[in-house]
Amino acid sequence: MQRVKIVGTLGPASSDPVLIRKLIDAGLDVVRLNFSHGDHEGHRRAYEWVREQAQAAGQHVAILADLCGPKIRAGRMAGGSVELATKAKVIVTTEDVLGTKDRFSTIYSSLPDDVHPGSRILLDDGLLELVVERIQGRDVHCEVVVGGSLKDKKGMNIPGTPLSTPALTAKDKADLLFAKELGVDFFALSFVRDPKDVLEAKALAGDTPVIAKIEKPEAVANLEDIVKAADGLMVARGDLGVEAGPEKVPLIQKQLIRAAGALGKPVIVATQMLESMMHNPRPTRAEVSDVANAVLDGADAVMLSGETASGQYPLEAVQTMSCIIREMESSDLFEHLPRPMPLVEYTFSNAIARAALGAADTLTLKAFAVYTESGHSAELLSSCRPMAPIVAFSRHDHILRRLALRWGVLPMHADWVHGVLGVVEQAERKLLEHGVAKPGDDIAVTFGMQDLSGPGRTDVLKLWRVRG
Repeated sequence: MQRVKIVGTLGPASSDPVLIRKLIDAGLDVVRLNFSHGDHEGHRRAYEWVREQAQAAGQHVAILADLCGPKIRAGRMAGGSVELATKAKVIVTTEDVLGTKDRFSTIYSSLPDDVHPGSRILLDDGLLELVVERIQGRDVHCEVVVGGSLKDKKGMNIPGTPLSTPALTAKDKADLLFAKELGVDFFALSFVRDPKDVLEAKALAGDTPVIAKIEKPEAVANLEDIVKAADGLMVARGDLGVEAGPEKVPLIQKQLIRAAGALGKPVIVATQMLESMMHNPRPTRAEVSDVANAVLDGADAVMLSGETASGQYPLEAVQTMSCIIREMESSDLFEHLPRPMPLVEYTFSNAIARAALGAADTLTLKAFAVYTESGHSAELLSSCRPMAPIVAFSRHDHILRRLALRWGVLPMHADWVHGVLGVVEQAERKLLEHGVAKPGDDIAVTFGMQDLSGPGRTDVLKLWRVRG
């Protein structure tokens, strides 16, 4: 099994149950529903298809609802696009007008309040640049610094300017409640700036984990508190590169992975990982290196966005991602990477996880069989990055789906059994059935004795040699 997981986005190119099944078979662990596009009915249909196809494949596939956030965009242009000439003057207005080379609109009503003379406005992922000269009512007068073609509804960034809009918009709240009712496994919160943004989303999300997307410099500055508040991080390199500068993204990526790992929380590396496969059946060498470095950096998951949502080769993109991951994980370099040892808590569960890791080093264990009610024991082991696979057994399917995002974890359904021997024999049988272990292999089995310590506490470690 591969340890680093694959997140793939559904969209027009992959909104088909037959293709979804193929993506799952190719190694897709988590499906992303992008609420920046589509409507509730379309997302409901996609949700149902994923659940049906995952069940048919016998896989525990998680679904992540990615909330839009306060995405700032330009309005519609006359003829679909206008040409902005370098050094020309242009007005950005909050009035609803059809855009021309002299004046176009933005959907962000607070733009005149947030910017000031000298503020930079970047359009279309930074391909075009304006600088603010003055503000007059609801009009922002600018000079074009870098011109080009501006198409309908392209994104707008204002680097270095704090935005007054909240991270969780009214649309996000409606989308969150809808997705929560559906039963998604994770939320991703866009444009997080401080821990209060995360806590507001978590108050609405209830028990569903919230992943903080790091795509603003303010979030990097508040990283320590954001990691504590969130249930995981996403390195959203698109807007992050525009806002902070592309040259800063590689080091920020490493910083985020280490910060999440230090607290035992998952981290997803996202955006443009195999971008050329939107139109080509094979990636560039630079893209392959990008994915490989995310694996070596210690990411829990790598993500495909447009490649699977609207690209011409969605299945090939997942297959390529899986191939790169497997190649890296089979190397000596990967096996001898420094292993983190986050001390996130002083508990029985943590002590058992550490004891199991010690046994793995001494005995060269073939696998960890972790019985878990909440998923926490498997998460603790995952955060320490052992080389042996972590087979997480639970009777709760929603817990198994959440573990699908975790590095090195193979989620597997198991019935409730009583007694130490019953637990060990069930684990042995399932590991043999799935080819994770063979007779003569040593395994570690961890579980909790409910009658002694109450539910939710792992307090037993059993070392076992698999029988024939």
